[in-house]
Amino acid sequence: MINRERLVAEFMEMVRVDSESRREAHMSALLMEKLRQLGFTINIDDAGSKTGSDTGNLIARLSGSAKAPALMFSAHMDTVSPGRSINPVEENGLIRSDGTTVLGADDKAGIAAILEAVRVLQEQKLPHGDLELVFTVCEEVGLSGVKYLDFSSLTARMGYVLDSNGPAGTIINQGPSQDEIYAEMLGVAAHAGINPEEGVNAVQVASRAIANMQLGRIDHETTANIGIISGGVAINIVPDKVMIKGEARSLKEQKRIIQTRAMCKSLKQAAREGGAQVQVKVETIYPAMSVPADSPVVQLAQKAALEIGVKPVVKGTGGGSDTHIFNKHGISATNLGIAMQKVHTVDEFITVSDLVLDASYVLAIINTSVRCAAGKGELAF
Repeated sequence: MINRERLVAEFMEMVRVDSESRREAHMSALLMEKLRQLGFTINIDDAGSKTGSDTGNLIARLSGSAKAPALMFSAHMDTVSPGRSINPVEENGLIRSDGTTVLGADDKAGIAAILEAVRVLQEQKLPHGDLELVFTVCEEVGLSGVKYLDFSSLTARMGYVLDSNGPAGTIINQGPSQDEIYAEMLGVAAHAGINPEEGVNAVQVASRAIANMQLGRIDHETTANIGIISGGVAINIVPDKVMIKGEARSLKEQKRIIQTRAMCKSLKQAAREGGAQVQVKVETIYPAMSVPADSPVVQLAQKAALEIGVKPVVKGTGGGSDTHIFNKHGISATNLGIAMQKVHTVDEFITVSDLVLDASYVLAIINTSVRCAAGKGELAF
């Protein structure tokens, strides 16, 4: 049912379009052209003005031809760097970049799978409920785009985000909340050879703070990391300023709060004991996400996976996605695995067979929703 050649060609066409975060306008224009040809009505919201992007989130709607629940499918248009002048290469059933950039399967494989499923629906005149497609901007920079989506414009109450690793049939129903921690440790500058005793070494104080933190895997639900530390201007100057950036995540909100507080306390205590000052800022980037395993959106995904001959796997993840924000706004959504590999690196790739399976899975979800709504399945909406 899936047109392999068309799917691969469209995927490669899209990854050639530059769309690093905040520069998604060309990708959006291409998608608008494709979606209009498929009969969708299209709206671009004003998220661009709020995120610094050159376009907003793209929302497309297609009226249904059958009595079935409205379904939302979503993927993000932006890629990480290096994501300009991508040259995709297909070789031995595998699609990769030429090694100088990312591929952009994260998340254009998700977009390609959604578009191909819709084309097959229309070509075969298959019944479907209302479809809403949401292609977001700035996902790779703190889920910024979806945070400014006009959720009141969406009618679907359940949906799927195609933006996870793992093969088709992977259903992510839990994800952590995340705090971003930013600190400036302020010491006192002095000449390192003439009068070092008059200085307060901000690097040393920051190092003591970090050494006293519990980092890495805190427990099965919680992680923490210090990812960036920078400061100083010369080896002969006692450094008076150091920037520290880290994060805390947990599937449980209270555990994240406790971990963040502990990290901030360590920074403040080290500054106090070392004669320095510290300025700490904490921002919660996204809330935790938990969709019950017996919810209709999870059960539908499981049944659809079985329809295409793959074993469904329902599990949690330590990463974040637009899925968190959809759930926050009352849309029951899970994140689906699309088998993208080595994302955010120049070694990123996806196999053609996985790309085809991704599109087959989207199509199966839509088909299964129609059968269940007609009383031909065990799932009741």
